[in-house]
Amino acid sequence: MIQVQYFARYREALGLDAEQVDWDPSFKQLDDLRQRLLARGNEWTVLGEQNLMCARNQELCSLDEPLADGDEVAFFPTVTGG
Repeated sequence: MIQVQYFARYREALGLDAEQVDWDPSFKQLDDLRQRLLARGNEWTVLGEQNLMCARNQELCSLDEPLADGDEVAFFPTVTGG
């Protein structure tokens, strides 16, 4: 099982802050999970943004980060300031 958390406007767009996704052995890296979520269509396309940030087990990472059963994944948009 993968615990997935959504933050900021992703949470708003998707209407949920977290969910559990059943583990699939085809999840080799974090992007495999993201592609599965994107396949849901409609509002899920927000996760296809080029500037999407992610974390695995509370550490920032890239989409090519290896993924394992039991991981916690977070998706959030980049933060800009001024």
